[in-house]
Formats: sequence, C-alpha cells, structure tokens
Amino acid sequence: MKVTLNRSTFIQELQTVQRAISSKTTMPILTGVKIELSNNGLTLTGSNAEISIESFLSVTNEKAQMMIERTGAVVLQSRFFGEIIRRLPEDNFTMEVIENNQVNITSGKANFTVNGLDADSYPHLPVVDSQNQITIPIHVLNKLIGETVFAVSQHESRPILTGVHFILENQKLLAVATDSHRLSQRVIPLESGTEAFNIVIPGKSLTELSRSVGDEGEDVKISIMDNQVLFETKTMKFYSRLLEGTYPDTNRLIPTSFNTEIEFTVPELLSAIERASLLSHEGRNNIVRLHIASDGVILYGNSPEIGKVEEVLNYEKVSGDPLDISFNPDYMKAALRAFGPTTISVRFISAIRPFTLEPTEGNGEFIQLITPVRTN
Repeated sequence: MKVTLNRSTFIQELQTVQRAISSKTTMPILTGVKIELSNNGLTLTGSNAEISIESFLSVTNEKAQMMIERTGAVVLQSRFFGEIIRRLPEDNFTMEVIENNQVNITSGKANFTVNGLDADSYPHLPVVDSQNQITIPIHVLNKLIGETVFAVSQHESRPILTGVHFILENQKLLAVATDSHRLSQRVIPLESGTEAFNIVIPGKSLTELSRSVGDEGEDVKISIMDNQVLFETKTMKFYSRLLEGTYPDTNRLIPTSFNTEIEFTVPELLSAIERASLLSHEGRNNIVRLHIASDGVILYGNSPEIGKVEEVLNYEKVSGDPLDISFNPDYMKAALRAFGPTTISVRFISAIRPFTLEPTEGNGEFIQLITPVRTN
C-alpha cells in the first residue's frame, strides 16, 4: 500500500472514526484504526463494543489530492498515528506499508516508521439487512436526537433506560427517552412506508452519531437487523449495537387531563430558571418552586447556605387552579433547550403529579414530562 494525500482532509476522516475507538478494550487491535486503500479511495474503520464507524474518502474528492500508487491495508495504533499526522510539517503526506506491516510516513523532511498490525486480524463489521430500511434527512435525525437523548438514564441499574426507544408504525417514527424522572417523546411522519420496527439504541451511540454526521443537507439511510442498526450516508457507515430487553410502556405515563395550564415563551422562562438555579445548585437540595395564581406567577429559589431568589415571571396566559409545585431546575433547563425559541404550554394536575411541556402550535408531536419534587 502506498498513497499520497492532503493532510487536513485525511485528519477530518480520521477524527470521525476515532469517535468509535476506545483505549479500554479487551481486544488490543481495536485500539487501532483500520486503513484500506483500493483503486476507488481510502476507507478508515474504528470500532469498540458499542459502535463501529467506517468512513470513505474517494479518489475523486478534489480536496483529498489523492495519488494511489499501490493498494493494500493495515491497522495502526489510532491515538499515536493521529498525533503524528497532525504534527507533520507539510500540507500533503505519503503513507507506505513496507515489510512486516511497518508503515513509513513522510512529509517534507519528516520521516516516521511505525509498527502496524495485519488488517486481516481486524474484526469484520456486521452485515446489516437492507430490506428493513428507512431514509430521513440528516437534519431531521439530528433534531430527533437532540430532542430526546438528554432524557436517557445515566445509571446502568436499568440498562434499557440508557437508550432511546424507536418505534416505526403507520408511517410514523416515534422516539422516546426517559430516566423515570423525566420523559421526552417526539413523533415524525415518514413519506415512505416500510416494515414496522421496535428498537432501543444506546444514548451514547446516538450522541456520537449526531457529532459524526454533521448537519449536511443529505439523507441518512437507517437499516436494522436483530442486534445492530446501521446509519449510512454517502461517505460514512455508523453501526451501533441495540439494547436488549423490553422498554417500558411510556404511553400510559402521559396524562390527558389537567387542572392548571400556563403558556410561556421559552427563552424568557429558561433565563429565569437559570437565574434561580444559581442558588439552588449551591444548596443541599437542588429544587426551585413555582407559584401559579390568577394574579401572577412567581419562581422561587432558596439555599439556606447562600440566600434566596424570587422572580415574577412573564407569561402569555394562565388558566385553572392555583398551584405551588417544586421541581429540579436542571431537568427543566434541559427540556426547555430542546424546544428552542418557541412558545410552550405547561400543564399541571397537582403538586405531586408529573407535568407536561408541549409547543403551543404542536399537535402532540413533541411532548415532555417532568416529575415534581415532593416538599414538606
């Protein structure tokens, strides 16, 4: 294998696959990046127990300035190899496999020889059935991830809750995440029908996927098989394992009748919650309290060690019973950020029952649920 190409273009592809490479692995070869050179271009692969990423740099990509002299494949230690490439002196570099999987890297007056591993020893990526496949725009997928993944559980005591539940039926894709204290659910319509599915994708995988695909104006194909899902763009394949087990029935958690309702503009409410949480974070109990009455709405934050804050909130309209309710401000801030700059309706049943947040112009397509904190 011997190739000359542009350093910065190569680094972009390398950084993408490095998202899947972990230094903590029981298989030493997985600390490496697999490099395959064909007459069509360069394929880089990184993998760990959770995800695998394959990125393709085409010989027709003008930015790559690729000159292929000899095809082949090798595996190089990812972190060390990446540091070498970043520090090379010239814009272009040459990479050549010599005897015993050693790789010669040259750029300007710099010349490195590093030890590699046999590419045939690298685990094969799973074969994913392309029959069960949907296609959605990348920006829609990123939005879907951003609106749900923050609500997954960070605790391994219930592994199934560390993922986002995806259900496809009747040409609608539903994504829901919950950590049992809060819930975020989004539904998007799909233009083309396909076979129904019901899967749970690890939240960490989705976060890395969102970082890897960028936000270009292209589509991503999603293919599913028994224990794997594949997200595929023109230049990248992103594999993730699926979580095993049955996700709880979250439909029954979302209430349908309420006693108090209030509308806020998200940026104003978010700013007020951020101010109140400045004090609540310093205390032993990270709680803020919302007082709702027909003549006004007040937000309270209190830390016996630091002090207290009280702010009269602006709102669009309020109806129903007066209410005092306490909640974790971090949950509320994460929920509000997922909505973006819009107007939302917050609906309450009582001080001890979960309350919902929903865009005022929504049709039930995006809804969030937060469990209040009981106070004496």
